[in-house]
Amino acid sequence: MSTKNYAAKVFDTVMSIQSMSEPVKIDLKISRKNVLLLCHFIDRGVLLEKDEVSLMGSIAEEELAELKNVSKECLQKAGLVELNQKLLSFIEDVKT
Repeated sequence: MSTKNYAAKVFDTVMSIQSMSEPVKIDLKISRKNVLLLCHFIDRGVLLEKDEVSLMGSIAEEELAELKNVSKECLQKAGLVELNQKLLSFIEDVKT
């Protein structure tokens, strides 16, 4: 069994523990720079190709949607929605 496949199975096992679905409140104070980075990492991670041997392959669509919502909420609370959109459009312009 490959290391990635083993890690995905362990991750899936941990995620299936009953208490893992319970919501928790987190009081988090981070810089706006780190909010942008965190949201970028979440967005990039969600876009990763899902396959059976990666950790992303074991994450349900509902959980991915929840991560996207966390990302959006962080941007809103930091007042960075418009800046993030402009940065993303700049990145897209550079790609083409």
